[in-house]
Amino acid sequence: MSAHTVTEVDICIIGAGPVGATLACRLAREGVPVAVVDRAALPPMEDPDFDGRAYAIAAGSKNLLEEAGVWERLPQIPCPIEDILVTDGRPGEPPSPLSLEFTREDSRQPFGWMAEARALRVALNATLHDAPSVTLLAPAEVVITRSDAGVVVRAKDGREIRARLLVAADGRGSRTRSQAGIPITKLPYGQSGIVCAIAHELPHDNGALEHFLPGGPFAQLPMTGTAEHPNLSAIVWSEKDAMAQRLVALPDELFVRELKRRIGDRLGEVKPVGRRWVYPLSAQYAQRYTATRMVLAGDAAHGIHPIAGQGLNLGFRDVIALADLLIETHRKGENPGAPSVLARYQRRCRPTNMLMFVATDALDRLFSNDNPVLRLARDVGIAAVQRMPRLRKAFVKHAMGV
Repeated sequence: MSAHTVTEVDICIIGAGPVGATLACRLAREGVPVAVVDRAALPPMEDPDFDGRAYAIAAGSKNLLEEAGVWERLPQIPCPIEDILVTDGRPGEPPSPLSLEFTREDSRQPFGWMAEARALRVALNATLHDAPSVTLLAPAEVVITRSDAGVVVRAKDGREIRARLLVAADGRGSRTRSQAGIPITKLPYGQSGIVCAIAHELPHDNGALEHFLPGGPFAQLPMTGTAEHPNLSAIVWSEKDAMAQRLVALPDELFVRELKRRIGDRLGEVKPVGRRWVYPLSAQYAQRYTATRMVLAGDAAHGIHPIAGQGLNLGFRDVIALADLLIETHRKGENPGAPSVLARYQRRCRPTNMLMFVATDALDRLFSNDNPVLRLARDVGIAAVQRMPRLRKAFVKHAMGV
């Protein structure tokens, strides 16, 4: 697209991350004219080096990625999660004998799949570039004007997009949301998440571990191995901010020692692979999901604690609901930016998202402490769920998004 051109589309999406890009791919498959705008260029996101970051993809999200034509383009087969062990304890001590295990008997399909972040990016970029009804502006700095009549997105180089609806999918710090005057409520946790990958001696057998510790939850998630590292897992490790910074800066030998104090011997000898990342953890939610000719999706609308691995999946649930609405309006020849369509989207998504927000916040507050009374209560609760197959299956079904 050359400078000083005007392109008319139905939907303009701000943000080419997993949520925005997947929405574009899903809509494009149904022939909906879409534009995607991002401040960054897309190819540099395809870092060829293994960096340790991965996404837990729930079953409902996998169905969405298949419908969007993205799943089949993943350069690596994601690793299924077929067993989840939930334990409680302290670093360097054996976990409580009262544990909870979700097994293959609790579901007819895997609970989820672990996909490398870079693999998903490669698949999304390939799908976007091959979709004839998608217009890409990336990298591009833009000025957005919204009115009852429609949306105009102007790039500094003169390119212009005219749309009937704007979707803000530009992350937690969404400038689009701020410019629309939509307020957010933020909850800091005083925790940071350490994200990395480990190679290990013993196979993971597609099993995951969620180990609750006083500093925050520690998760080991199975990944597809490579020729160099046949046994690989992702680690998502929450700690108080200062401790997380100290841990991530440790040399490999000391880092592994701290890791093993939390993971135990279930995987044998372990060693870090790729980079270590550290992210401050907080939760936030937008007071509303809509403005004139605009909706929020993904992290622009909500951000939750990673305790249940539901952050991206919650964004994908927004995409599922929004895509269904927009495909329906397109087929009927209706206006996708009409207030009635926006209101239906908010009614469909915000209450469910708020429930997940409250649930993950409560879980973190219940489990990320060393209060003996709370420890006893949560261990008894874990054991009670273990003895109730129907309740276990209900938890699983909700988490899978099916």
